[in-house]
Amino acid sequence: MTAAGAAGAAAPAWSLPDRGRVGIGGLIVAESAVFAIFVGAYVYYLGKSLDGPTPAQVLHLPVVVSVLLWSSSVTIHVAVRALRAGRVQTFTLWWFLTILLGALFLTGTGAEWHRLIYQDGLTIRTNLFGTTFYSLVGAHAAHVTLGLSMLAILLVCAARGALRQAHAERVELVSWYWHFVDAVWVVVFTVVYVVGR
Repeated sequence: MTAAGAAGAAAPAWSLPDRGRVGIGGLIVAESAVFAIFVGAYVYYLGKSLDGPTPAQVLHLPVVVSVLLWSSSVTIHVAVRALRAGRVQTFTLWWFLTILLGALFLTGTGAEWHRLIYQDGLTIRTNLFGTTFYSLVGAHAAHVTLGLSMLAILLVCAARGALRQAHAERVELVSWYWHFVDAVWVVVFTVVYVVGR
């Protein structure tokens, strides 16, 4: 065999990447661009409101709900590992815990918005801060809601016995989306509640 033939035989055959991985990767890249626009707008308009309330006057650090959301990245990771190992009941428990943590985060966001609107008088039309705040945080809350919907569908499938170890690859793709939502909150938390106050 010639050297060129040996080199050609050693090279692995190329195959198309998994469609699911490419699809969720493309979605995450596109959604990252959307959030970059919202974050850029928030930073650009920060401090340009002519009247109050200002971020320093009304925003409080949402530490507890943030920790809950970030913890859900751990629980979803453990859930996917359990499904890969064929432990569907363990998966179901950790998956449910992930949903609970996400739902508690949304509840905290709703409580914050209720306070901001009814006690502090900050609406989306109040000033530039209100417009950019509700747009950015609202976009994130919408993504959390979508993620929770996907997680709930898979939880129902698991509870009905329709989810098995063979589905672990696809379930992991849903977890990628959830990790993305958690990562976006790191940016939003930093920009809005730490730097922007």
